[in-house]
Amino acid sequence: MREVIVQVVAEERTARRAYELICDFRRYPELTDKVNEVVVHPPEADGSVRSDWTVVFRNGLMRWSELDRFVPETLTVEFEQLKGDFEVFRGSWVCEEREEEGTVVTVVTFRSDFDLGIPSLAELLDPVAESTLRDNILRILEGLMGRVTLMAPMDLTVSRHG
Repeated sequence: MREVIVQVVAEERTARRAYELICDFRRYPELTDKVNEVVVHPPEADGSVRSDWTVVFRNGLMRWSELDRFVPETLTVEFEQLKGDFEVFRGSWVCEEREEEGTVVTVVTFRSDFDLGIPSLAELLDPVAESTLRDNILRILEGLMGRVTLMAPMDLTVSRHG
């Protein structure tokens, strides 16, 4: 299992507005060439939503369906793949306001665990998938938020096995 974290300061957004933009999956294809299509299905009784994704991934496309849980009280979106090209793909988006050097800033954190499900090629494919996922998320955040500043180096990736 691999973990990818992308954390940015959204310079032009409040935490509440950042959360609202992240929740609007239908707009993602308009904002970045990395997302081809997102189909959002009607909400379930508990407020969760199923969404179907087609995303540019290196020289091909990745497709999956995920269950999305929105938690407006904590400005969090949790997601977990139901079926698709990953063996495992789950994670969260969290928007929060922090005080840094006397100024309140909006920090957006994307965190995911994934497993491509190809153990024999994991050593070769996982680093490429990590890099591509980080790049895609950063492009999505730039499209959604406007100007963003990366808080940690792009290679801040924690690798785990399990």
